[in-house]
Amino acid sequence: MAENFWIAFGDVHERINNIHKIRDISKASGVLISGDLTNVGGKAGAAAIINEIKALNENVFAQIGNMDTRDVEKYLDESGSNVHNRLIRLSPDVHLLGLGYSTPTPFKTPSEVEESKIRQWLEGIQDQAVQVRHLIFMTHTPPYNTSTDLLSSGINAGSRAVRNFIEKIQPEVCITGHIHEARSVDHLGETIVINPGTFASGGYVRISFDGQKLDAQLRQA
Repeated sequence: MAENFWIAFGDVHERINNIHKIRDISKASGVLISGDLTNVGGKAGAAAIINEIKALNENVFAQIGNMDTRDVEKYLDESGSNVHNRLIRLSPDVHLLGLGYSTPTPFKTPSEVEESKIRQWLEGIQDQAVQVRHLIFMTHTPPYNTSTDLLSSGINAGSRAVRNFIEKIQPEVCITGHIHEARSVDHLGETIVINPGTFASGGYVRISFDGQKLDAQLRQA
């Protein structure tokens, strides 16, 4: 069986040039974007980013982050790319669960929700998620108290609801972002958790499936 693989990144913030440095992106089974396509941008900004990616790979799966507006989410819906709060089949054996937005920040960005809303979304879909064989969980907000949510001040700024979900469901791979300085690889039980940092800095993740299990590696464009 041929290996399937996906390219994942986030925190684009309207800087997409590094997409052309990922040499095998056109051969990937799809491209996963964890959020923050824009800097408080709208439909036009999001469309420019998605269209540039689709010129290299037409299978794009995306969600908004806290810096994206509802107009961005509306565009993702219209373009068929939105995976927020949805369980999407990527291949016969591999599914993707998306979770966009973020918990509240000091900056009052456009798409923040309370921790209780994150918990509600995840509890509403966990019965479906637990039934799939191989799961990639893509969450803009990282799980609490990991290397992937650690601010430079030493404070952990992730979501407890996200962490609880990972500990309970144990997806094979969790792709996250949001905390730019927390580029790292961590583990929660059997789940590998990766924050590739900002896409402008060249960080991305290559997720591969050999027919038996998912694997994920932090890469540099």
